[in-house]
Amino acid sequence: MGDLVIRDLCQGFRRDDGSILTAIEHLDLVIHEEELVCVLGPSGCGKTTLLRMIAGLDTATCGEIELDGEQITGPNPKIGIVFQEYSLFPWRTVIDNVAFGLEMRGIPREERTRTAGHFLELVGLAQFRGSYPSELSGGMRQRVAVARALALDPVVLLMDEPFGALDAQTRNMLQHELLMIWEKTRKTIVFITHSVDEAVFLADRIIVLTPRPGRVCETISIDMPRPRDRTGAGFAKFRRYVLDLINQPKCESPDKV
Repeated sequence: MGDLVIRDLCQGFRRDDGSILTAIEHLDLVIHEEELVCVLGPSGCGKTTLLRMIAGLDTATCGEIELDGEQITGPNPKIGIVFQEYSLFPWRTVIDNVAFGLEMRGIPREERTRTAGHFLELVGLAQFRGSYPSELSGGMRQRVAVARALALDPVVLLMDEPFGALDAQTRNMLQHELLMIWEKTRKTIVFITHSVDEAVFLADRIIVLTPRPGRVCETISIDMPRPRDRTGAGFAKFRRYVLDLINQPKCESPDKV
């Protein structure tokens, strides 16, 4: 295991007219082992782009990303990812969806079924192992997606607004469940969100990005014990600080400062 280190990271995309749209520019960040870090910023600031580069799905135009001293140059078995879309196979049962990555690695059926069953228990869905995704609620499907990522035993779990499409009650419930899973597994988690409330509730640290091109505006350590009371004065203080920070000139686009 070890830290996830991002140095001088840049990413740009070529527009139809040939010009370059810079999504991320000179971004530096260190995420420590077993941390739960939330990355917060406005739409278009490069949050998902950053996550895809950490996952090895996209290549940076400059800079580097290292995990435990090893440079990430492509998809890495030490890194798992959960997207906002559930991306489950509708023709496979819940347990076969969770076991899919293990099957792709050539793990024997008995072992992968045992492992998948363990993680279904961890997310509270053991009784639905024979169900199909169409028979589950949105929250349950997202829990299956989390179990599938965890079954591969990643060192780092990347989560791209995994609860963003859910209703408020389900979202709050899954935030509690994610914290319970994190406390049991101690995975390093990088969690992308638009929600200040969600970030304050979940994170050890919040990384606030500037609007495009994305850079780190500020890192905020949330030094409150868990479970956190959303109605408490301490929670309100952090929420207000982050909201005010987002509206400060230093967190505007670097091109405007």
